[in-house]
Amino acid sequence: MEKTAKRDDIAKPAPSSPKQNGKKITLKTIGIPLALLVLLVLFFMPTPDGLSIEGQKAIAIFCAALILWVCGSLPIYLTSMLVIVLLPITGTVAKEKVVFGTLGYDVIWLMVSAFVLTSAMIKSNIARRFALWMITKFGQTPKKALFVLILINFSLVFFVPSTTARATLMVPICMILLEIHKAIPGKSNYGKLMMLQGVQADALATSGVMTGTAANIIAVGFINSQAGGSIGYMDWLIASFPLAIVGMTISFFIGLKLFSFKGEVDFEGSLEKLKKERSQLGALTKNEKKAMYIFLMAVFLWATESYHLDMFGFKISVYMTAVIAAILCLMPRIGLLTWNEANIKWDLMIFAAGAYAAGNTLESTQGAQWLIGKMVYGLGLENMSTTMVYIVVVFICMYSHLIFTSKTVKTTILIPAIIALAKTLGMDPVTLALAASFTLTYTITLPPHSKVNTIYFSSGYFTVLDQMKYGLITCFVGASVISIAIFTWFQILGYGL
Repeated sequence: MEKTAKRDDIAKPAPSSPKQNGKKITLKTIGIPLALLVLLVLFFMPTPDGLSIEGQKAIAIFCAALILWVCGSLPIYLTSMLVIVLLPITGTVAKEKVVFGTLGYDVIWLMVSAFVLTSAMIKSNIARRFALWMITKFGQTPKKALFVLILINFSLVFFVPSTTARATLMVPICMILLEIHKAIPGKSNYGKLMMLQGVQADALATSGVMTGTAANIIAVGFINSQAGGSIGYMDWLIASFPLAIVGMTISFFIGLKLFSFKGEVDFEGSLEKLKKERSQLGALTKNEKKAMYIFLMAVFLWATESYHLDMFGFKISVYMTAVIAAILCLMPRIGLLTWNEANIKWDLMIFAAGAYAAGNTLESTQGAQWLIGKMVYGLGLENMSTTMVYIVVVFICMYSHLIFTSKTVKTTILIPAIIALAKTLGMDPVTLALAASFTLTYTITLPPHSKVNTIYFSSGYFTVLDQMKYGLITCFVGASVISIAIFTWFQILGYGL
């Protein structure tokens, strides 16, 4: 009887959780039919006034791709390949070279070089040595380790004026820390949280410093020339950096709730092992010194980018610095690894190429500008109170990165429009434009929204849906903090309404 019962149990599998299956079925199966429906509806509906037919097609293809990326119904690289095929076939772009050319974008070269540099640091063991020192010295608990990484990001923004360069510096450190704690990509909540908070710390720290990205500087140029402002480095820092700290702090605790890693890692037990491992490393090896010199050279060039013309007579871009570092890593005798040892994820290169092709087409066909225009001027702002106008504009600007893939393009379109809007409504254009400018770097919702996202996403620790969920919440927190600051902190600083 017992044997029969066991056989029956084997032959008849236990029913699985309907909720769990439901979630999986919903995400996997609804994506393709929904994307197809959205594509056809947007593609064949009457073209709205003020929107070109190419812009309409770009919106349709972009929205369909976005659904597939989020739902995960197809591999992300395959969706990008479909985008690259659809854009020229449908006549959305005139020449197919435009979309095929995205695989040669500077960000692709940056990603390749970042993979080479990361592989060299891992192979040489210098990254492991640094990670062991950092975690045993400052990160005695999982939460402290996460906090230390955020602190490093907020410190680097003053010395390395490039979001992508900072990401290229931080990802190898994160990878080693996670490898030490045996965090499995795609399964470890601790790994998800570390990488996602890396994305957010990079973006929020950048919003706090005027020189953190070119978009901030461009925004200040518009505010000073068109709105009659006199915003300088310290003005921006005093107004924005405290908001970035508050926003990141709130986001930090939200992340701990969203991606609970309780019981995932025996941190206390592993910490003792890590201390023992660190003590056994001994003196720096020849390869560790090579990797350290190459890494420090890259940091120096990234940190001094603004002074290259005075120092060398020519400028070395962030991307060129990364390629030079990769060449040194691969160079016989000088370097540390061969091409085959560089762990380059080409599927992510194709994903990035398709994502940028879709985003750039949306901007070049004026589809993005049309959508933003409809949002800004179609909400009846002229009938709202001053308080509501501030809040609505801040939230629109915060989430505008869902449409724009370039901070620079977004800045050049939004900030002059907001200054004009403030003047029309009799509001202080400096205050409104400055508050809107603090949202520009919150490009944290999807991998193609910034190069930083793509670099962190390449680690494989989080999905598109993970980033979207956490990113949307953090954007809401950021917009709320900035909105409250307009009527509190800004008033203390002397800005008008």
